[in-house]
Amino acid sequence: MPSLDFDLEESHFRAFYAEQSAALETACAAFTAMVAAVVTQSGGVEIAKVEGRVKDVDECIRKFVRKYRPALEENNTPYEIQHYITDLVGVRVVCLYEDELEKIAAIVRGHFAVIDVTDKVTAVESTEASFGYKGLHLDLKLSHAERTQPEHAAYAHLPFELQVRTIIQDSWSVLDHRIKYKKSIPGELKRRINVLSALFELADREFRQIRDATAAELLQAPDETAEPLPDPATADNPQVPSKAQVPSSELNAFTFLKIATHFFKDFEFEPSKVDGFVDDIQAWSRGMTRARFNALMRETVGVVKRYKQHFEEQNPQASFNPYTVIRHCLYLSNKTAFRPALRNSARESFEAWLQEQAEPKPQ
Repeated sequence: MPSLDFDLEESHFRAFYAEQSAALETACAAFTAMVAAVVTQSGGVEIAKVEGRVKDVDECIRKFVRKYRPALEENNTPYEIQHYITDLVGVRVVCLYEDELEKIAAIVRGHFAVIDVTDKVTAVESTEASFGYKGLHLDLKLSHAERTQPEHAAYAHLPFELQVRTIIQDSWSVLDHRIKYKKSIPGELKRRINVLSALFELADREFRQIRDATAAELLQAPDETAEPLPDPATADNPQVPSKAQVPSSELNAFTFLKIATHFFKDFEFEPSKVDGFVDDIQAWSRGMTRARFNALMRETVGVVKRYKQHFEEQNPQASFNPYTVIRHCLYLSNKTAFRPALRNSARESFEAWLQEQAEPKPQ
């Protein structure tokens, strides 16, 4: 029964927490798994991690004392501490970019019942002189349909808090909590903290803008896979170079992807691997252009795909992915320059097959 006796209510809360400890851990694991499934299966956002925790009992009491006890006792309102701790169970989603925060919030709103939303991003950005933790907090509970499922019966009544942060916001929150006596430190130190917080905010913005600029570069990359049309202005004048005759720019990750995805439409090329692979091609070729790369792929990919079929029939467990196909295409186009593209065993197997293809068939 609610009262105004803090010591009594603290004792009741500690007893409640100890009794419910195992159930809270079960609920935490279940809510974390549900949120992870929802945000990863929906697509459209890049998730760094999803994690959950049960709030420490002492931390719960400190929060109540700080946020609720003064007003309740001033207004002579009896209370039970457990009713004011809505984040006993917490789940955190950490994404890569700040414009994904609201996308994730929209996804979870479609799968859980929303009790309350705290938008710390807007709260911080609406002030001119304040920096600090930014993120999105949603108090949630299972949807009506989920609450009726027998497997959720043990924790169907429990709310949980969902925190949505970017990697930068998450890092700032961890570091910010390590700064002691923030209310009492000298003004110069507070100013330095604000400057540091502003740098974190700038980093968040810059990462997003770099992502957008990189995507724009990929869209603007010339499409070398299309056959060039003759230029009417130069068709009858061999002294004037046509557009197809103008030297092509050097192959880079963006133009590589344009060409590679044309030949391998169903394969997802990982950006980090593309960068390294293009570096290798340039080291072997000493100036591979996008036009030359496209031409050699067109000339050799048919032969290599026939070899790939043969190889997979002979080695059912082996992998012959698009990178392997491209390596063989490079080697076939210039066996001296691109000798390093294949390991000795792969090169010997390929050469043996090529020799077989070149030998005349018995009549």
